[in-house]
Amino acid sequence: MRRVVCAGLLVSLASVASASNFTNNIMITGYWPPTNNMVRDFSPNPDQNNGQWLGGNWEGRGYNIYSYFPEFPGQTGPSWGKGVGDFEVDYQKTSADWHRITDQIKPVAIITFSRAQNNFEWRLEGGNRMYAESQWTPDYQAPTRPGSDLPIMQALAPGTELFSTLPIPEIMANVGAQVPGVNPTTVPIDNGRFLSNFIGLHGNWYHKLNNDPSAEFRNFAAGHIHVGFAMSPQQALDATLVTLRTLTDHLDLIGAPAPSSAAAIAIGGLMLARRRRTA
Repeated sequence: MRRVVCAGLLVSLASVASASNFTNNIMITGYWPPTNNMVRDFSPNPDQNNGQWLGGNWEGRGYNIYSYFPEFPGQTGPSWGKGVGDFEVDYQKTSADWHRITDQIKPVAIITFSRAQNNFEWRLEGGNRMYAESQWTPDYQAPTRPGSDLPIMQALAPGTELFSTLPIPEIMANVGAQVPGVNPTTVPIDNGRFLSNFIGLHGNWYHKLNNDPSAEFRNFAAGHIHVGFAMSPQQALDATLVTLRTLTDHLDLIGAPAPSSAAAIAIGGLMLARRRRTA
């Protein structure tokens, strides 16, 4: 797959082969620290990536990694609030950003990350569950719960469970072997009722909608990972990199080979590497 090159408003995002119905773009998201900082190098936003996007043809593997996450200026934990920027910890803004960004990059795979309460866990959620509007934990800004106007609330009935398609056993084995001090684990379903479960559900829903071979832009894998709050920045970064390597190996194995040609998408008036929004 060809490396993405950003130039002005013309962004080579699709990298779509004329005979293939998928891109080589992997989408990853973060919320509260450390999950925003550990994916920072993959942000296409120059205000967030220390001046250089490192996701293009990452490690020569043929996949472009794009990360999106909020910032928390002036805030400290353990409760960081909603933040500012992409994927604020807010139901309505998460939903809007989700549809905007997935429409732009058409991800072949998705990993959503959020902070866990357990110190050093790298917890791969086996699935995510939909709840009725009144059952979601309120966020920080009215309307504080996801309403019936949001697409996912219209599409999925309360009690619906959608399951991860990440290579969970392989990620657990590799993180456990290569990242000292981090405890990879998994559970059958995420029982949380806040934004972590909400965005994880979006990932699995996107996969459900786009995993058929006849899909216009096929998605091969999606899932959510909770990240222990006490791990060091280096541990969190190392576990992220191991997870991405495992995912790209998995994509190669299950039949997402490199397209033979690339197609550029012109983002009219909107740069993916846009400036961070401020409150």
